[in-house]
Amino acid sequence: MLNHLIRFVLAFFISSITVSSIAVAQTSLVSVPSDLPKWTKDVGARNVPKAARTFVVDADGDGVTNSTKAIQKAINDCAKAGGGLVTFKPGSYVTGALFLKSNVNLRIDKDVTLLGSQDDANYPLLPTRVAGIEMKWPAALINVNDQKNVKISGEGTIDGHGEKRWERYWSLRVKYELRGLRWASDYDAQRVRLMVVWKSSDVTVENLSLKRSGFWTVQVVYSDHVTVDGIRISENGGPSTDGVDIDSSSNILVQNCDIDNNDDDICLKAGRDCDGLRVNRPTEYVVIRNNITRRGGGIVSFGSETSGGIRHVVAYKNTGIMTKEGIRFKSAKTRGGFVEDVLIRDTKMDGVPLPFTFTLNWNPSYSYATIPKDEKNIPPHWIVMNTPVTPPEKGFCQFRNIRIENVQIVRAKRVFTATGLPEKPIINVSFLNVAGQGDEAGSIDYARDWTMRNVRLQTKDGNPIQVLHSENVETPEVIRLPFVRNAPVKPRSSACAVPHLCDNPASPR
Repeated sequence: MLNHLIRFVLAFFISSITVSSIAVAQTSLVSVPSDLPKWTKDVGARNVPKAARTFVVDADGDGVTNSTKAIQKAINDCAKAGGGLVTFKPGSYVTGALFLKSNVNLRIDKDVTLLGSQDDANYPLLPTRVAGIEMKWPAALINVNDQKNVKISGEGTIDGHGEKRWERYWSLRVKYELRGLRWASDYDAQRVRLMVVWKSSDVTVENLSLKRSGFWTVQVVYSDHVTVDGIRISENGGPSTDGVDIDSSSNILVQNCDIDNNDDDICLKAGRDCDGLRVNRPTEYVVIRNNITRRGGGIVSFGSETSGGIRHVVAYKNTGIMTKEGIRFKSAKTRGGFVEDVLIRDTKMDGVPLPFTFTLNWNPSYSYATIPKDEKNIPPHWIVMNTPVTPPEKGFCQFRNIRIENVQIVRAKRVFTATGLPEKPIINVSFLNVAGQGDEAGSIDYARDWTMRNVRLQTKDGNPIQVLHSENVETPEVIRLPFVRNAPVKPRSSACAVPHLCDNPASPR
């Protein structure tokens, strides 16, 4: 028995070293399992601009002078010439909103930094979608609007310099909460996003360092065939500084990214409430692979904006290190829509408190809008957000047909946290080859037809998972081994729970 436990401890030690090596260096060579759906081969940008011509930005990169006009001129000149490459001399360039054009590659090299202007006038109000609602909002720092064949690349930095916007939000939210307007805070603060891809095709975002976004960092909305590859997101300590948001878009590839932020790391969205149901555009055909998430709300999150539906999603070989939640499904009773046909595979979680979460009544103070009777001068988006979904049952989202396989979890708090609705249980969820270690197994409430095969949990209390108001829900094996609390649990099968870590544990992925 002692030798058996020693092997567990050694396995954990080796896998911990593997996680550290992943954190230092990632490879862009991702092995693609042969049993994935055929559509996974068709995601991402199909074309990239040819570097037939090079245009160098004529501006001083002194970190002080506003270079917006000079950078935009180089982009426009490149596009007019038929496309090509836009580059910079070494330096730091202050800039407001920039608008990329078709067939242009904006290359920000290692010794170049774009600094977001602090002047709000440099970000014109434009029609867009923010947090599931179509409305006018300040342009992002980098915008790809209604374009094709665009690339933003290089090993340089785009720094949103977002502290001013973070402070604006917190100040507004304190005032709004006193007025019963918590739900409107995120919309009314109008913080500048770092990068938005809007109604565009064949766009590549590659190998950049992104930091201090005023709001979401990279948002891909109403677009198709977009690749986000090898970006590094850091210093995003402000509120709602999501990493990558995929919003009512299709054929998207997110890979080799290292994300450290203050909200959802990689998130799939599809509109909110009445407005999202009106648009009725799904997020679909998405591959998320070989990414590392650190701080943030979820390694891979679904929702809470689910109105148009989220489907055909494959996520594999992703690692969460101290991320608040792991695989996260969230919606609310006015969202509607669905999340279905999801495959999560080969996932490593270290120090993730809540590895698996499902909720259909997420964050009520934010999710449900009510305009106080004494409010005057009501903006149009408040009216949109207060338009009821009728009949009410149309607002219930359906989580269904979800597969989660080959997962290794250490240092969790509560492994399962799942709560459906009496009207909409969470149905047909399967877990295969999960080895988890944490304080408690957790609970499942309002669910139906869940399977758990070779799912073993080692917990501090040793109590079984609590299942309430559910039908045909299998439960994991739970054992109590507090004296080896930091050792992973070996699956009942001789096969490793996470093949990409265990086949050759001394090698990075």
